[in-house]
Amino acid sequence: MDETAHALGASRTLWELVDRRAGLTPDRPVLLQGDRTLTFGELRDGAERVAAGLYGMGVRPGSVVAWQLPTRIGTVLLSFALARLGAVQSPVIPFYRDREVGFALRESRADFFAVPGTWRGHDHTAMAERLGARGVFEAYGALPDGDPAVLPPPPADGTAVRWIYWTSGTTSDPKGVLHTDRSLIAGGSCLAHALHLTADDVGSMAFPFAHIGGPDYAVMLLLYGFPAVLFEHFAMDTALPEYRRHGVTVAGGSTAFYSMFLTEQRKLPGQRLVPTLRLLAGGGAPKPPEIYHAVVREMGVQLTHGYGMTEVPMITMGAPDDTAENLATTEGRPPAGMEIRIVDAAGRPVPAGVDGEVRLRGEAVCQGYADPAQAAGVFDSDGFLVTGDVGHLRESGHLVLTGRMKDIIIRKGENISAKEIEDLLHQHPAVADAAVVGLPDQERGERVCAVIERRPGTGDLTLATMAAFLRGEGLSVHKLPEQLEVVDALPRNAALRKVLKYKLRELYG
Repeated sequence: MDETAHALGASRTLWELVDRRAGLTPDRPVLLQGDRTLTFGELRDGAERVAAGLYGMGVRPGSVVAWQLPTRIGTVLLSFALARLGAVQSPVIPFYRDREVGFALRESRADFFAVPGTWRGHDHTAMAERLGARGVFEAYGALPDGDPAVLPPPPADGTAVRWIYWTSGTTSDPKGVLHTDRSLIAGGSCLAHALHLTADDVGSMAFPFAHIGGPDYAVMLLLYGFPAVLFEHFAMDTALPEYRRHGVTVAGGSTAFYSMFLTEQRKLPGQRLVPTLRLLAGGGAPKPPEIYHAVVREMGVQLTHGYGMTEVPMITMGAPDDTAENLATTEGRPPAGMEIRIVDAAGRPVPAGVDGEVRLRGEAVCQGYADPAQAAGVFDSDGFLVTGDVGHLRESGHLVLTGRMKDIIIRKGENISAKEIEDLLHQHPAVADAAVVGLPDQERGERVCAVIERRPGTGDLTLATMAAFLRGEGLSVHKLPEQLEVVDALPRNAALRKVLKYKLRELYG
């Protein structure tokens, strides 16, 4: 671990981390977007001027400021300006509309709301006014500006709740997740140290900065002092030239992004898609082992995948020097300070190798939810976060996730893991992606339904041929899907393109 990065990781607040990095390498670039480059020194100084402008508008320490802005250098400046002031930030994914945005504004009790005006054909200002938002201001081109001399001292307490992040929409109602500066620094530190990055790397942010992955990634840049390319709206055809132009060495986002890279690589057999790229890294959704092997085999780069959630931005992460078997089949290991407990239905710890519910305790864990009713039961009596995820720990400390509590399909009294079937389906040449869900069934309790996103140019996939393939891969007969749905595209959320299984249950149940 880099000693400087380790020392910076002890910063009490995000602003202290920004200030210390700017003091060390003020002239090194941190953000790259189009023809614009922002250095660490410019990040600190620019954020202070924006903070002064916000102060002039009435934003004070403790003010709740919601912002729904695309991934731009100005957005990062605004966010760190709010961190300098000690305001409470409520980032909202820019693709969300009235229902989700209205919910976030009401639950956070936002005093101010920063919007981009009209962006990608949607009038955010009009939506804000329609929702009755307070303190609406546009922050897309011009940002508030002022003299930093008017500012109060920066916040010193890193354990106060200053962030409200919204769950990504994989359930029908979002939750406001409460974070502190220290919990975000702890999450970003886990990511940074696991990937073995250096100041010579060039990263990329292909997902919304308003996602919990935004501060994760920003902390990583601040700890190791390297830059990242920002994408306001990610599309592979426009992103690839930017990856090549800036010499990106580390890219990714989630499993869906790995698949997009593979699709482009297959158009250029025998060539390096991005000559400087050495590592794909991400998390946020299950990673089938075949995806790992395909990336390494066809792209000639390493793939490391991790486990995180809005409540705990980084829990485990694969390390580039781990074994291929661990990188393909596990979520990596937790960092120092992250405790993972696997428990049975009665909440009792189970031995290594035994599946149970995953529970978490550590500095990166959130403080709960904005709605006290949603917060009930989120922590057990020992202070562990109850995740609802199912998995087991290996003797080596690697975590293997086998599904969600709600993704355990109970068919005729037998527990079936949706992820086990999904991993096998990904090995079929006609399958671009797959989701397996349990649907209500009078006779069986639940029946197994596989929803397949077919790879372009492949033939029809029938229930009989799919079942034959799964039997050939060794899947037990009682786990075979009884229903097959073939779709052009699986429903996904707007941030990490995570499959929305609740929509599949609604559609086919």
